[in-house]
Amino acid sequence: MEIIGVSDIHGKIEKVRALADEVTGRENTPDLIMVAGDITNFGTGKEARKILEPLLDLGITVLAVFGNCDGRDVPELLDELGIGAHNRRVEVGGLGIVGVGGSNITPFNTVWELSEGEIEKILGQNYRSGDLILSHVPPYNTKVDRTHSNLHVGSKALRRFIEDRKPPLVLTGHIHEARAIDQIGETLIVNPGPLFKGYYAEIRIENGKASAELKRL
Repeated sequence: MEIIGVSDIHGKIEKVRALADEVTGRENTPDLIMVAGDITNFGTGKEARKILEPLLDLGITVLAVFGNCDGRDVPELLDELGIGAHNRRVEVGGLGIVGVGGSNITPFNTVWELSEGEIEKILGQNYRSGDLILSHVPPYNTKVDRTHSNLHVGSKALRRFIEDRKPPLVLTGHIHEARAIDQIGETLIVNPGPLFKGYYAEIRIENGKASAELKRL
């Protein structure tokens, strides 16, 4: 399966249009686009719909979770569009994906923040062996959760879950400066970097194994 992974659009619809144009120009069409949250910059569901339209118009399956900086009605909009993955398991082409929206607790009191216990519960009640994870918040103590000040601010619950259940892939975002590919045991962890800066990732799932390449528009 060929996947385009994006995160942290923060309202920059021109970058979404550029990505849609890039996908349209490909010889091989990806099977899935996964969006790891912060579609808006504290914006509404109406704004999120407009931002996502260029991707939805491609006719490719899209799955998305909301981020901690998405407005209160964005989760409802994602569900209305049939692309919301938060706190559920979705199958695409026989491949399961479990979504975790929002972030762990931050010092900034943003819109969507979850306790580590809530994150653990979402993963535990939805995940089946071999599923991918689409999570706005990255796992703790990795290349993909390190801030400019060299602090690791990811989810410890997600880290423990990865170590225990070994999913093939975790696509994440949230920490803009932590654009990277990392590994926890057998699990590939991908933070494509913020799409508002033109960053995305190409991901391949083959025989239960994940590989990825970071790209720029």
